[in-house]
Formats: sequence, structure tokens, C-alpha cells
Amino acid sequence: MLHKTFINRCIRETLCGLREGLSHFSGTSRSAIIFVLKKSDELQICDPQNLLRGYEPKLQNIYCEDESWCKPIDTNYFKNMYNSIEPQANLQLDGLISTGGSSGPVYYQMWFTEHHPNICSILPTECWLEHAVFRFSHDIANDSTLYTGISGNFLREYATHAVHDCIVDMAGVFLGLDFQIRIYPVLEAILGISKTNEEGVQPYGALTFIEPRFLNDIQFFARFKTSEQPALNNFKHVRKLLQAVEHSGRTLISEGKNIVGIANRQVAQFHVTADYKGKLGYLSVGDDTICSFHDGSYSSNTHRAKLFEVEEALLDFDLEPSIGNDIFQVIAALVHNAEDKKFGCTFVIDLAPVPIVIAGQALTPPINLRQSNTLSLAAALSKVDGALHIRADLHLHAFACLLDGHRVANEDRARGARYNSALRFTSQHPQTIVVVVSADRPVSIFQQGKELKNQDDFTFSARCDLFPLPLREWLKTTNADTLDQTPPGH
Repeated sequence: MLHKTFINRCIRETLCGLREGLSHFSGTSRSAIIFVLKKSDELQICDPQNLLRGYEPKLQNIYCEDESWCKPIDTNYFKNMYNSIEPQANLQLDGLISTGGSSGPVYYQMWFTEHHPNICSILPTECWLEHAVFRFSHDIANDSTLYTGISGNFLREYATHAVHDCIVDMAGVFLGLDFQIRIYPVLEAILGISKTNEEGVQPYGALTFIEPRFLNDIQFFARFKTSEQPALNNFKHVRKLLQAVEHSGRTLISEGKNIVGIANRQVAQFHVTADYKGKLGYLSVGDDTICSFHDGSYSSNTHRAKLFEVEEALLDFDLEPSIGNDIFQVIAALVHNAEDKKFGCTFVIDLAPVPIVIAGQALTPPINLRQSNTLSLAAALSKVDGALHIRADLHLHAFACLLDGHRVANEDRARGARYNSALRFTSQHPQTIVVVVSADRPVSIFQQGKELKNQDDFTFSARCDLFPLPLREWLKTTNADTLDQTPPGH
């Protein structure tokens, strides 16, 4: 019989590595597991950061009131086979990503983490959790005599492998096992090119990878002589060639080893594309974006503000739902334009009954932001120093506005003039929402002299931090330290 201390150590180190790896890949993340080693044993849970608190009714229904939570497995076939995993059904819980499996050493295991709203795709995260299933099965099969404690380290550094596994899985669906492009060198080249500047300018443009057998189906604008095709690992040369396709509908074409030529970005065949946008970029498989890359590493982050705080702040005002939604859509369009073009700006959403007087360039008459051409003009005016003054009538009343106000206690000199001006201004004008976009920081939202932050208050349970608990016992407990027990989407 496996020693309880050994099992606890496996769980603790694997959860820690998984949590730290996903936090680097997707932003601050939590992880949890529900498992049972033998069919006759009692289900256990380890949820050190209360990820699953608030989901008790659904977990009660799935695991205690229904016997179908584990797909039956052939225990004779799976006996002592840690590397043969029978997938178990995703629990489909709102706000969570879950992946599970069964093997000879571990009859059932289900791993959980957050479904962050600003991720490109959940597929790499699912691959990450699949590897956690594999590692835990492997460790339990080896027993304490052969346990190396390395699973946590593997999961901590799994980002590139998760992207690799995701691409291989998607390629397998479209092409079967006959997939010739070696993905690891491609992923290494994508990052190498992203870090290579040309005359001080960061890379822009697209690089598309096509299976060699599909090259003759591509309609090339220009195809390079076979003996003179630039090598993919010659990052400097490829970076120079990207200049021929930047800010255009063209892309460089590679078969995984060399740059074959230049073609239209609309490729019908199965393909992997790296889209360079300066200091960051996006990696897609077919039409599906699976991750981004930035500062020499891969991430699930879209690097685009979701503006949940704006959406919530608008609910505090007596606005028609359609008006509130229109304001949100206009602000989102302006913010994303600034993010894409990498400049800082400020937007004042003035919801007071009488327009606030702000020093700036007034417009007569105000510009209607419901029209695409005038919204585009407003986006251009946001580049001018000063804020845009937007009213609930969805009109731009002024630009280049100077925000002033009395000093407030929570100012932060490290954040710059836009940040602190927004604090002061909203402190004096409580019926305004101010959105600040910085060229090198996340978008900040202000109301009533405070920055609005959508933060998760992760709390720890002392009982569950080090040791798994029986699931039925965990379901009966009430964690008094948990501030919000309602999961996202409920």
C-alpha cells in the first residue's frame, strides 16, 4: 500500500508546479485536483487556494448523486500501465478548465484551473492539464522508491511544450499522423525572429508554415530558387524578408526549414502562422489563434484589455441597457486601437446630467461616435496629448482635455501623469469614469478617485494546503475565510 506521505508529496509538488507554470503562461492561476487511486477507495480533493469553492452543488451532483463520473476502464488492461491514459469527460464547469483521465496506478483524476477571460485559446492549457494527468500517474506507478520529484519542475516549465502539443493535436485532426514539419524548431525560430530587430525596428508581418506536400498548391507571388532559399534558423535574414510582407495581405511561406517564397495570407491548406506585431505576436493554427508570444516566451494572454471594470462601472448609472452597451463598445474600440498602435491616451466618460466643464479643444457640434468614420476620427484624435471627453449621448464633445483636481491620498508617482490626473479628476467628479491606456502598462479604469481592479482574492485553507481531504468531508465544510463563494458565470 502506498504511503500516505508519499501521495501527499506527489500531489503538493505537482499542484505547485502546475500553478506556477500556468500563472506565468496565463496570469495568476490556481489549481486543484479530485482523485482516487483505487476504485474501492474514497474520492479525495486537494484545493489549496479554494478554486472549487462555490462549485459545491455541482460537485455534489456529479460525484455523490451520480455514478457516471468515471468512464469504466479495463483494470486488467491498464494494470501497472501508467502511460496508457483513458481520458475522462471534462466537467464543463463555468469559469474553469478541467481535464482528467484514468490509468492503472490512478483509477480517476481530474485537474482544474481558471478559465481566464483574456486567453487566446484553452487548448494549450488543456494539454498542460493532460500532462499533469500523465505525470501523476507516472509518479504513483513508480512508488516512493523511484520517485524523483521532478513532475512539478516539468509542469512549471511546460509552456512551449503545451503549445507544441496543441499544434500536434490539431495537425493530427486535419492531417493524421503524416505530419512532416518539426514543431519545436519552428517554435524556436518564431521566438528568435521576434527578438531580432532590423535597424532598431521590431518585426511586423506574417510567417506561414505549410506541409511540404502542399507547396505546389500555393499561389506564390514570388518563389525563391531552391538552392537559394533562406534558412529558417537564419533569424537575421528572415527578419529582413519580413519587411516585404509587413502591413500587407502577404505572408512569407516556409515548409519548416527554409523560406520558400511570398504568397497571399489567405491560405486554404492546413497551416501554422506567426503574426508579428512589433514587440508581441500571435500564433494561429488555421483560423484559430492559440497563443501569443512576447519577450521570448509564449503566453495565452491576448494582450488586449477586456474592460470588465468599465462594463461593471456603467451598471452603477441609470442608463438604458442599449446606451450602456453602446458606450462600452465605443470605449473598447478606442482602447483596442490605442493598444494595437501602442500609444498612450485617456478617455473621460461623462455621465453627469449637465456636461462637466473640462479645459480642452471643444467641438461644435460634437462628433457622433456611432458612425464608423467619425469613430475612426476620434481614434486619431486620441493620439493628441490630453483626454477625449465623451458623453452619454455617444458624442465626442472635446479632445486634448486637461484633467485636473485636488491631490488625493492614493496617488502613485511611479505611475505617471495620466494615472494620477485620473485619480484626482474622478475624485472631484464622481459621475465620470476615466479610462487610461499606457503604451507600456495595462489599461487602468478610475471612478470616484480610485482605480477599479478586477482582482481575485485567493484564500488558503490550512486543512487542504498540505493534505488531500475526502471529497464528502470537503463538501460539508464551510470555509469562513472565503469572501466570495460564487464562481464566475453564476
